[in-house]
Amino acid sequence: MKTTMKSLTYFFALACFTLVASSCSSDDDVPVGPEPGSELELEGSISSDVALDSSLEYTLNGTLSVEAGASLTIPAGTNIATGTGTDVYIIVQKGATIDIAGTPSNPVIMSPASSGSWGGLVIAGNAETTEGIDAIAEVGGILYGGTNAEDNSGSVEYLILRQTGAQINAESQFNGLTLYAVGSGTTLNNIAIFNGQDDGVEFFGGSANLTNFYAENLQDDAVDWTEGWNGVLTNAYVLHTDENFSTAVEADGINGNPTLTNFTAISTVGGTALQFKVESGATITGLSLSGYGTSVDMRDNGALSNVQIEGENADPNLPYTGPATVNVSDFDWATEANSNVNNVLSGEITGNVTLDSSISYSLPGVLSVESGATLTIPAGTTITTGTGTDVYMVVQKGGTININGTETSPVVMAPSGEGAWGGLVIAGKAETTEGIDAIAEVGGIVYGGTDVEDNSGTITYLILRQTGSQINAESQFNGLTLYAVGSMTTLENIAVIGGQDDGVEFFGGSANLTNFYAVDTEDDAVDWTEGWNGVLTNTFVKHTQENFSTAVEADGINGNPTIINFAAVSETNTGTALQFKANSGATITGLSLTGYQTIIDMRDDGPLENVVIDGATGDPSVVYDTATVVESDFSWATN
Repeated sequence: MKTTMKSLTYFFALACFTLVASSCSSDDDVPVGPEPGSELELEGSISSDVALDSSLEYTLNGTLSVEAGASLTIPAGTNIATGTGTDVYIIVQKGATIDIAGTPSNPVIMSPASSGSWGGLVIAGNAETTEGIDAIAEVGGILYGGTNAEDNSGSVEYLILRQTGAQINAESQFNGLTLYAVGSGTTLNNIAIFNGQDDGVEFFGGSANLTNFYAENLQDDAVDWTEGWNGVLTNAYVLHTDENFSTAVEADGINGNPTLTNFTAISTVGGTALQFKVESGATITGLSLSGYGTSVDMRDNGALSNVQIEGENADPNLPYTGPATVNVSDFDWATEANSNVNNVLSGEITGNVTLDSSISYSLPGVLSVESGATLTIPAGTTITTGTGTDVYMVVQKGGTININGTETSPVVMAPSGEGAWGGLVIAGKAETTEGIDAIAEVGGIVYGGTDVEDNSGTITYLILRQTGSQINAESQFNGLTLYAVGSMTTLENIAVIGGQDDGVEFFGGSANLTNFYAVDTEDDAVDWTEGWNGVLTNTFVKHTQENFSTAVEADGINGNPTIINFAAVSETNTGTALQFKANSGATITGLSLTGYQTIIDMRDDGPLENVVIDGATGDPSVVYDTATVVESDFSWATN
């Protein structure tokens, strides 16, 4: 070993590992160890048992090889600053062991001191691989593979690897954690890998099991396996916020049928989630994907039956979306304040969470505020959403949301590009004609009860853009969807701008909405059904495009909601202003309509007397063009 500071030298001996100084501290010439804070370089071969010291500073500027029969112990809190390049990595040879003993409060960290990537941690074992016994690895000429499925290469717990994946050539690269025929007797728990040029973890055969794995922004695959790996991956959380990546999972070769239990992967930049090559496959339970353009890719047309997801053959037509099956807070020990995970909204909120308006958040999938939980969004917060039917925010029955925008700093939720998303959905405990615990047409959401005054929180000064994603011909998301929301919920100053379906839709309930603005929603600006009986006050609707349905559409029984000061303008001089289906109706005062071909449409010949306008039965022949609410009231949303 070469010295770096204070003339300290490593001696890798056959029987021991000793730190000595260049001079002795006593007349007896007893060796003096390095002082805490000394910088020591790791390089060469370890042929006997060696334990590092967490009080010392280590550097890795070359290859450190733990030879067969030897053991390397790295205690909690140890930091190793690495160089960069293809010759910088730690290799645990076949027959050797490593013990990385990090803790949640003191993980072991290996990371370059500057830009560039390094080779990560490589472990070679004696378990089985389709490459046979004593196969030669694609890196370093490492020997691996045998017949012992339970081979033990040691223990790795609470390890953080950063900027790994150095490029060897066009066909070969290092990974963060590379496991060559590692056996099931090896302990691999709580490992996090950030920002690498290749895979997070790659299994080359073997039967290794990995529990609690976090991977963020790996430029190739987060999880990769080949050569018949047949182990278990439990509780994996993958995050992609950088477009330079391949997949969340890539599998190749024969199908060793590994098991993935609770696998959550989130992308804010599209891409492919799961890719299977040749005849590879897996058995997957607890899968949650968000934001990917492709869920399952059978690259070589392998059998879909080799990929079992939730007990069924994989279906590339299914997005496999839904709340996260892995709680990202389990990785708080690794995801420091600057981690991208803090900017991504996904999964379930089960406690009280407050966002930070100084952070730009992304919503790539489903965010669910569970019963008993509260989500608070402060003024000025911006949330950039993905698009599609698997992107929405839902407040479950019994959950609470507080959106605290202001006139000068509204909260804004909008996609970054083309396409629509599912908007904001709130489920409450008020009454609906569908009864108690009805099931919503989207997301299997449960709603409805007997509490007319149910309170789902407060929403003020909220802008929703490009909402209303299409589910099928009969079901769509809206901008704001209110399922049996109660009258104690505060809904004030809400704008829905652009969208493929309704601006706001009430499914029963007694919610009241004040100061609502809707422009160019392609279906209805305001829609209600299931006996909604609340109050809508001060509404301005604008249609500048011909592809819209109505300013108001009402359906079902007549809950007789109240509409106060409602102005709607069709700049195309087309369309229908007010449409009532079945026996629906409303009591309207202060109605102003401009540019519509049809004023009132009783679609199913329901009784006109159910529609009361300014104290009289609605009259389809009256234009109702008296001035009322003006657009300038919503300058906070249009500026």
